[in-house]
Amino acid sequence: MSPQSEADPPGDAVLPGTLADELRAELVAFRRDLHMHPELGNQEFRTTAAIKARLEQAGLLPRVLPTGTGLVCDIGTAPGVPGDGMLALRADIDALPIPDTKSECPYRSTVPDRAHACGHDVHTTVVLGAGLVLAELHRQGRLPRPVRLLFQPAEEVLPGGATEAITGGALEGVRRIIAVHCDPRVDAGRIGLRTGAITSACDRLEISLDGPGGHTARPHLTTDLVTAAARVATDVPALVGRRVDTRAGLAVTWGRIESGHAPNVVPQHAELSGTVRCLDLETWRQAPDLVVAAIDEVANLHRAKSEINYVRGVPPVVNDPAVTELLHDAMTVRRGADAVEGTEQSLGGEDFSWYLEHVPGAMARLGVRTPGERTVRDLHQGDFDADEHAITAGVELFTAAALLDAVG
Repeated sequence: MSPQSEADPPGDAVLPGTLADELRAELVAFRRDLHMHPELGNQEFRTTAAIKARLEQAGLLPRVLPTGTGLVCDIGTAPGVPGDGMLALRADIDALPIPDTKSECPYRSTVPDRAHACGHDVHTTVVLGAGLVLAELHRQGRLPRPVRLLFQPAEEVLPGGATEAITGGALEGVRRIIAVHCDPRVDAGRIGLRTGAITSACDRLEISLDGPGGHTARPHLTTDLVTAAARVATDVPALVGRRVDTRAGLAVTWGRIESGHAPNVVPQHAELSGTVRCLDLETWRQAPDLVVAAIDEVANLHRAKSEINYVRGVPPVVNDPAVTELLHDAMTVRRGADAVEGTEQSLGGEDFSWYLEHVPGAMARLGVRTPGERTVRDLHQGDFDADEHAITAGVELFTAAALLDAVG
């Protein structure tokens, strides 16, 4: 990256003008409107329309993705001319199928059993705000390199809407990509960064076991299916754990096991379902073969017929060192070195990882906790909320990153 003059940091003229109180208030209102009207993956029609209308109002030309929800918008390119070497700013726009349990909140969800409980409304507003600032900079002739805004649907739906966005051309002309994810453990106005893997791979596993059934008085004459299911539940994670380097963090964890209806009947059918998580990208690529082989091995030992549905989810998000440095420098320029802290690798999955299979990129943890607050509202909980000062911090981060990347 080119060194910057201390008297003229990237985007220094932005705050007094386009990020004045009027834009801050608009972005907070936009986020609250999204929060009140959450939509599930691939159903984000109202959300897409609202983003599209505001970008068009700013004189931009957003394009809805082929899936019908989500959109991309290039800033700094001629109409109809694809950009090249762009930095993409990605937001996910879908909500979760859980109720909003916040009380006395004027902007709580108006849709039953739907909530923005993971902060995607904040992510969307941050990218929109950055887009409005960058569009103004482009009109002033101060945006040296084109930027793409990417509003992606269906992040919460395995294997994630990123795959269809990529198929729809979301990465064409993109050189690098960045994103943020709300973190209720980090104060608003700060970000958390990590080079390398910042999230885990996450796959879904569904198993059916079958046998002839029988009487519990004669288990030796049939397949003792309950015991077979129990051995699969206990032995498969242990076998898998001993067949890979433990530093890879490959873990099979069950969320459901079901079999039988009567105490004296050996059942004919059993089901197990759970997740496979992995901290290491290369081990994740091997995981289906390893897990399926272990299941077959245990099931065959107990004479149970197995049917395995291994649902590929997402690889880990592995932050590129240079792009992580870009985010670090951008936040340092805007808010100082104290606004950046380290962060641990999360065992949660994020489909931003699919973009990183094609271009280098990085994700930052965007602080949303009110400074001094002791109660932590975790993600994917009905009472989750964000300190809205995080919106301005996110806009500053993305705007400065776009300008630093342009001169790097």
